[in-house]
Amino acid sequence: MKRRQLLQSGTLVLLLGAQHLARGASIVAVRVWPAPDYSRVTIESDASLSFSQIFIPNPPRLAVDVKGIDLNPALKELVAKVSANDPNISGIRVGQFGPGVVRLVLDLKQAIAPQVFSLTPVAAYQHRLVFDLYPTQVADPLETLIAERLKESASVRVAPAPAADPLGDLIAQTAQARAPEVAVPPKQVSRLPPQSMSAPTPAATDRLIIIALDPGHGGEDPGAIGPAGTYEKDVVLRLAHRLRDRINAASSNGNPMRAFLTRDADFFVPLHIRVDKARRVQADLFISLHADAFFTPRPQGASVFALSQDGASSSAARWMAAKENKADMVGGLNVRAKDAQVKRALLDMSTAAQIKDSLQLGGAMLKEIARVGKLHKPRVEQAGFAVLKAPDIPSVLVEAAFISNPDEEAKLNSPAYLDQLADALMRGIEGYFARNPPLARNRTS
Repeated sequence: MKRRQLLQSGTLVLLLGAQHLARGASIVAVRVWPAPDYSRVTIESDASLSFSQIFIPNPPRLAVDVKGIDLNPALKELVAKVSANDPNISGIRVGQFGPGVVRLVLDLKQAIAPQVFSLTPVAAYQHRLVFDLYPTQVADPLETLIAERLKESASVRVAPAPAADPLGDLIAQTAQARAPEVAVPPKQVSRLPPQSMSAPTPAATDRLIIIALDPGHGGEDPGAIGPAGTYEKDVVLRLAHRLRDRINAASSNGNPMRAFLTRDADFFVPLHIRVDKARRVQADLFISLHADAFFTPRPQGASVFALSQDGASSSAARWMAAKENKADMVGGLNVRAKDAQVKRALLDMSTAAQIKDSLQLGGAMLKEIARVGKLHKPRVEQAGFAVLKAPDIPSVLVEAAFISNPDEEAKLNSPAYLDQLADALMRGIEGYFARNPPLARNRTS
């Protein structure tokens, strides 16, 4: 009898424990990541949360019922975490909708396509419920770059002739350049620099040179963290801003350059989207910026990587690629998104020609980096980095330093060193174009 009572009481405890877990998940953290590309809201908890969602288009708002939790101070923090300059969210309301059900209403500034999904624990994160809010109206990034260049050109014109739509004219000229005698990959399409409206029509080979800069990690994915607490995602974004300024002020063989950043703020971008962004602007080069870590503080020096079709050039390169390719898991990718498989197909279209050009670009950069700091390896390493698999864009990944090394972490936090590194990378880009001028590649494509 006593044993039966103990078993029964044990069963009751288990049942109560299950009920407690169903209604008593603890909130670990709540976060809001605003960005022009999309805004993300994250609820991190110590147990998985189920949910249902309703999108109301007019006025636009998203209502999500989160089950298994009760309203608490942590959830109320979401209200204050929305910034006034968030491009997508105007506010968040939370309330107890029923027993064990909290309703969140996200009031939106524009029409969005919401994605709400759960993530299992990974890295430093426990369970996450993620709200990704994508604007339905998105500006064309190539048109934006051309418009910026036109605006700069307009400020130096002396007496421009009237034009009904200079941006439309330039895009039309770009479209005309997209119809050569033989098919070419998108990156080889001519893009015309802004000209005075009274000037003759420029040659079809004149174009805007676009360099895609990819600051690694971001948002939910901090990247490597240095001994003093420096986040990789922060230092590489600062480096990208410096390099962007140098690119925008430069030209090659008379053709103006323009930098395009895959992220210009602290938000997460999936690896295949980084590749897709570079291809959408028809980038001439793709440069992914990182500052990695190792198990010990001893490794030091910069490295440059290109893609490999035949396996990694070293075990260290293979380890590095595997580590960087896990960024989607940490940052949080909705694998159920309808277009994910289509976009990931781009990652299997690498070509031998792209790898050859990438090695040349990497070599030019490595030579210049050696003038301002130490190198981890004296040659360009190769491995299967997912972010380097654009089939038609020479692509490299630069590990600026080992952030796990205290001395190099301090250098990465030095504006003077970041300036030197940006100068070196710029010289590497110019050195590459000196040997591989865009016009020459255009004629031989």
